[in-house]
Amino acid sequence: MNTTQTEALISMVAVLGLFVLMVAPAVIGILRDRRLDRQIRRAAAAAPVTGPSDPPAASGPARGTAPRRPARAA
Repeated sequence: MNTTQTEALISMVAVLGLFVLMVAPAVIGILRDRRLDRQIRRAAAAAPVTGPSDPPAASGPARGTAPRRPARAA
């Protein structure tokens, strides 16, 4: 193996190493998302599906609270 082949081999190994360093976080993120999706599916299958027990109250400030004032213009 001469010098040119050795330099080419070192360069290829360096490029492959950089490729692994760039792709590894993406692969780890994909695997993490798949695990979370699997956990969500299991939780949804285990929990009974129920609707809200009573309709939400009309939106507005709670009773006994001070009214909100708009901000002053500068």
